[in-house]
Amino acid sequence: MESEYSKTIHHTFAGNPLIGAAAASSDSVSPDSSDGVESAVASLRNLLTDTAEEEATGGGIRILPFRQGKPLVESSIAAANSDVGPTWRLAWQTVHKCRGLFEASGLKLEEESLVYLGERNGVVYWALDFTDLNLVSQFGSEEGKNAYVELRTLMVAADWSDENAMGELSIAGQARAILEWHGLCQFCGRCGTKTSPQKAGRRRHCQNDNCKKSFYPRVDPVVIMLVIDKANDRALLSRQSRFVSRMWSCLAGFIEPGESLEEAVKRETQEEVGIEVGEVIYHSSQPWPVGPSSMPCQLMVGFFAFAKSFDICVDKNELEDAQWHSREDVRKALTFAEYKKAQITSAFRVHHICGGVEKGQGLASDFNVETGELAPMFVPGPFAIAHHLISSWANEGVGGLVN
Repeated sequence: MESEYSKTIHHTFAGNPLIGAAAASSDSVSPDSSDGVESAVASLRNLLTDTAEEEATGGGIRILPFRQGKPLVESSIAAANSDVGPTWRLAWQTVHKCRGLFEASGLKLEEESLVYLGERNGVVYWALDFTDLNLVSQFGSEEGKNAYVELRTLMVAADWSDENAMGELSIAGQARAILEWHGLCQFCGRCGTKTSPQKAGRRRHCQNDNCKKSFYPRVDPVVIMLVIDKANDRALLSRQSRFVSRMWSCLAGFIEPGESLEEAVKRETQEEVGIEVGEVIYHSSQPWPVGPSSMPCQLMVGFFAFAKSFDICVDKNELEDAQWHSREDVRKALTFAEYKKAQITSAFRVHHICGGVEKGQGLASDFNVETGELAPMFVPGPFAIAHHLISSWANEGVGGLVN
């Protein structure tokens, strides 16, 4: 029987409704199959050349515009109720609107510019990067409430209990990751020749006939671990200098070539805090398309690591501090931070951005929302795998699950 300690967590950016089985019905061709992609490309090609067909059929295609890694979103308020707050959604556009925007700037919308995201309920979804285009006009909406908004801001602003909102966020995450990858792979890493997109944006191909190397999107794995002192019922949390004041989180690090995930957990823990760990237990994983631009999509692979030594020696080049924290202190940290208030605060910020008000403060302030006395510490919100690692240990314990 699956234990509570190792149960599946539905993380932010996971569960994309356009990917694989989640998008395919039992009596249709999988949208991710070769036939499904080719069919999507054929439909797009027809609409790019036949305005009358798009107007007659309603298009059957929707395009999500991006600029500088930010998706276009719309925001609305159902009622003036701060307990609910505004809601945002992806501002999907028709082929006709996108083509008109290009033509108004003397450009032509090309098939190669679009990236296939998937199909659902007979509608095919694409992404289009407008970053390098000097367009003379912008997309409008009925209420005039749309804007390009950072994915990290949307991540906090999304209602974590709303399945549709989390689906929208995962779609935007996938699209951003693929578009950023295209930006990084403009030239062949073997011969330096320019590459061109193929297979509906799922591949890039070197244009040098003597090379012809193909490139595919790749995910950069990152281990993230909660180090546990089982005998003393405490966990090790760390701080980086870029963190919000009083926020603590898990250790994390990249995997070296030829190294297993478990080996990476042990090495990174030793390097960053001087702690030797023994048993390493897998918890869950999370797509993370909001990392640095040089790594368009990371996969955070979460573990519990059980300490064999306990004296901390912090690598100051990596961390600002690291300390052992009792289970009771960690539980208090989870209750101090008002995550729902942070979500609503950020949702209003998205609404203001969509209404034309520029973002006036850093994302970090969204998390600094405690009331009353300042909390001595708190941990990342539910959008981060670190939160689930920490809360799983703090609320469920590990007694009896690990010898």
